[in-house]
Amino acid sequence: MGAETSDAPRAWRTVLEHVETQLLEGALRPGDRLPGERALSAELGVGRSSVREALRVLEVLGLIRTSAGSGPTSGAIIIATPGGGMSALMRLQVAASGFPVADIVRTRLILESSVAGDLAEATAPDLAPAELLLDAMDSPDLAPTEFLALDAAFHLALAEASGNQVITATMAGLRSGIEGYALEGVAAIADWHATSARLRAEHRGIVDAIQRADAASARTRTHDHISGYYAETFVDTSPR
Repeated sequence: MGAETSDAPRAWRTVLEHVETQLLEGALRPGDRLPGERALSAELGVGRSSVREALRVLEVLGLIRTSAGSGPTSGAIIIATPGGGMSALMRLQVAASGFPVADIVRTRLILESSVAGDLAEATAPDLAPAELLLDAMDSPDLAPTEFLALDAAFHLALAEASGNQVITATMAGLRSGIEGYALEGVAAIADWHATSARLRAEHRGIVDAIQRADAASARTRTHDHISGYYAETFVDTSPR
């Protein structure tokens, strides 16, 4: 125990660098699950406490989401890859959790509808990261928390594809707030399977409109997608 304590800073960095390298090389992709603590500990020759510390850092950076328990939906799932300045934008992401939900939704409607239209009018926008997240969301083993984390990452990926650094920074700052109200709304959904299937179809529809260079449809689909989930799941009781 004493040796692990003295080496702890170096040990957890070993785990962090291992996972980040696999993400950057494509060996791990959004939707994949990391090996368990015991397996990572044995593979990398570090203590399990160091593995846990590295996983906490990866979760704070928005790269993984962890679920407690056992079974196919437990452990850590990849929800994003390093890039887009996510580490530098973390302060914005944390600060966003205090915003009123209605304000977050209104801001999303303005920003994301504009982003979708602009992408449709752009020349060959890079939608590969967004499409990778859509593929990950097709997994039937995802818990709602994991699905919605990938969902928020998809919307951020579209913002990053726009190349507008201010919009990307704003969306990154809103990310935790978006995940928070989306997850809170799950309790109001009678059939999560049907709702998640609809959300996936809407996501595909947005990407399809962008790829067809149909800016009007891309804007409308994005607006309806965001406002539809909010209307279905959230009752805003905050004072006006």
